[in-house]
Amino acid sequence: MENRKVRKHKRKRYAILLTLVAAALAFSQGCGSREQTTEASGTGVPKVLNYGYIGTSTLNVPAGAEGWGFHKGIIQEELKKHGIDTINLTAFPNGPDLSESLISGRLDFGSFGDTPAILSRSTGAKTKVITQGSTDSIGYLVARKGGPASLDELKGVTVATQKGSFHHRYLIGLLKKKGLTEDVKVIHLLRVDAEAALARGEIDAMTNTGVFTLKQIDEGYTLLDDATKHPELYGTGLTVVSEAYLAKYPDFPKAWNAARSKALEDLKQHPEEYYKFLAEVQNTKIEYVKKVSPIELIKEVPFTEEGLQLLEGTKAFLVEEKLAETDFPLEDWLIKP
Repeated sequence: MENRKVRKHKRKRYAILLTLVAAALAFSQGCGSREQTTEASGTGVPKVLNYGYIGTSTLNVPAGAEGWGFHKGIIQEELKKHGIDTINLTAFPNGPDLSESLISGRLDFGSFGDTPAILSRSTGAKTKVITQGSTDSIGYLVARKGGPASLDELKGVTVATQKGSFHHRYLIGLLKKKGLTEDVKVIHLLRVDAEAALARGEIDAMTNTGVFTLKQIDEGYTLLDDATKHPELYGTGLTVVSEAYLAKYPDFPKAWNAARSKALEDLKQHPEEYYKFLAEVQNTKIEYVKKVSPIELIKEVPFTEEGLQLLEGTKAFLVEEKLAETDFPLEDWLIKP
């Protein structure tokens, strides 16, 4: 009787062991399946790519060659050749917000202004610049109706800008040049909020960008200044990738710039269609985008000498004004072809 009990107990333990082994195998296979959804087979390249950009368009794409490439499916098609199956695009109202998502790991890379990218890098953010797609981001200073009519009338007024953005860098640089740094109250408002506050007379002036400024001028607002009068205050547009993503896919800069180049080549063959697309992206008139965003301003190569000089100047200014926490070598931040 005792031997039968022992054998029965052993069989029970053996059955439990088989169950545990089977469960472990099932779990292992499940993990393998999940890994295959995130990495392309045999390459190690993540199959899902998360991209951030600045904008609020219902088309859910940015402007420029990047936006055209996504809109036409050119970039998706090119990156698919490298094992990237899905690209998630996320819009942000401004650069600082995008930068925060990049640092937190929600994004793998993004395209935004140089000022927030530099400020983020100065705090130790693990990022690299792989493209400087534009070097002609112009800041504008617009006054309320019946408000200041010239820069000399800015003393004692309140000006709204998007702090941490290239708008902010333009405004601070302008006020410093005019000796008005201590005389103007600068507050932070996003563009839509600032436009509403300006219309209500709650602020005296605001910074803005091209197409939105043209609309304001048509509505009777006063243009006080713009960066074309101070080329050293131009902003530039950067595409920045996290070092964490580069560790998974070191050749991504080459793949991205090749895809972007192909999109730009296609864009140039369809100029009128592109301008119509751009007007939709920015929810404005075609004549506005033709005036402030001509195709010839889009850079064909990842970096230009002129653009790098502007970037160095912006970094030096932000460090000097103590807006950037620390200085850093620009060359260490860039990944050049």
